[in-house]
Amino acid sequence: MEVILFADVKGLGRQGDRVKVSEGYFRNFLKPRGLADEATPANIKRFEKMKQKQLELAAQKVAEARDLAKRIQDLVVTVKAKAGESEKLFGSVGPADIAEALKAQGYLIDKKNIELDEPIKKLGPHEIALRLHPEVRAKVKVVVERA
Repeated sequence: MEVILFADVKGLGRQGDRVKVSEGYFRNFLKPRGLADEATPANIKRFEKMKQKQLELAAQKVAEARDLAKRIQDLVVTVKAKAGESEKLFGSVGPADIAEALKAQGYLIDKKNIELDEPIKKLGPHEIALRLHPEVRAKVKVVVERA
């Protein structure tokens, strides 16, 4: 029987593919998990609508990420940390600290999206890259000051 896949299925095909499978495999595995449905004209039309909604949602998320990138491109974030006389920090400033400083300024950015090669260990300004979306990146200036 021919089915249309609603999700990627390892060893069978990718989302949107029309593939032939046995009725038992469809009835016992694919259908109960919502991975596929029969390739009838009505189901194909329903899949196309679902795919169009997903594309619109993805485009909206990219637009929101680009808007956020424009708003924060000139942002200066201040982080306070304890430091010695030689301007070396006691410890370091990591993504979690930067995320907290951004949150204090009203920007909710997950610490996983802060790209830091290594933790900051010196006072002063630093350029930090943010991954707002897989297609959108932004840079923020982080100034580490003595606490």
